[in-house]
Amino acid sequence: MDQVKTAISNLGIGEPAFHGGLTVFPLTAKERPSLDYLLLADGLKEGLVSVREVSQGGSVPDLAVENRADRPVLIVDGEELVGAKQNRVANLTLLVAAGKTTIIPVSCVEAGRWSYDRPDFAVSERMHYASGRAERYRSVQASMRTTGTRRSDQGRVWSSIDETAAAMSAPSETGAMSEIFDRHERTLNDYVRDVTPAPDQVGAIFAVGEHRYGLDVFDRPGTLAAFLPKLVRSYAVDALGRRADAAKAAPLSGARDFLERLRAGSFDDYPAVGLGRDVGIVADGVIGGALVVDEVTVHLTGFSDPRSHLRGGDDERVYAPYRQRRDALRRRHDR
Repeated sequence: MDQVKTAISNLGIGEPAFHGGLTVFPLTAKERPSLDYLLLADGLKEGLVSVREVSQGGSVPDLAVENRADRPVLIVDGEELVGAKQNRVANLTLLVAAGKTTIIPVSCVEAGRWSYDRPDFAVSERMHYASGRAERYRSVQASMRTTGTRRSDQGRVWSSIDETAAAMSAPSETGAMSEIFDRHERTLNDYVRDVTPAPDQVGAIFAVGEHRYGLDVFDRPGTLAAFLPKLVRSYAVDALGRRADAAKAAPLSGARDFLERLRAGSFDDYPAVGLGRDVGIVADGVIGGALVVDEVTVHLTGFSDPRSHLRGGDDERVYAPYRQRRDALRRRHDR
């Protein structure tokens, strides 16, 4: 779509920050149209928004968001919701209309719990870690193209968490993604401290090592500032888990090439679950997408092709117990 290509073309890349294998390039925009909306965390804090299971029995891939505010509420792809019967992440970015209840597509990131620990959900300070987020996003895009739904490959989400947790010595009784972040909290916060948003910054390109890139761009600096710490932690998990080269920052040429690949990609669009349109991007070695509302690109995201992130040669002795639990829970959750 023209709005998304224009949004990409308007981006300028600034001087990067670098820490432990993660390079963060700040992005600014020449033009910056924006919308008026409420962030989910603020809506929950002010008592204007509630997120609950769709019924008492619940449904793994769906949650109900009640927006009682007089403005739309923004929920960002990969944002983690904790509570109710199990923790979830949003499958893509949505703008939930004011005064309505909307069923949103989600993925489970806590395979071993299916019981209430509270009646509703809160927002955590985490997002789906970057490589898992890219894989999930790719499967959601495939779902949109083939069935018109926004379902993820839930089995792969679970197995990715199990593999990452095992590799990072962060096992959890309930298979919770949160344990990965909790186990490495101090180190992840060191990454956050080294990245400070500029007043006019609307996005960032993240490079793990010198070859794996990701991008998030918002329509206004305030949204970027709210999500930047979560995004940095998300990519820092990959930098830690993949033992990226800690001595050398990614080159500016790589960030420019990644941005150009997105801009040159093929675009398709679908009516969004909430307000606006979901735009998908498929390009040479990268995937991406955006939420466009009233001609405004509210959120743009992109990743190096996640197929290059898949692990090979897993040690069956290490991963077999995780896979057995995952398969049992998958049968239990299949509905």
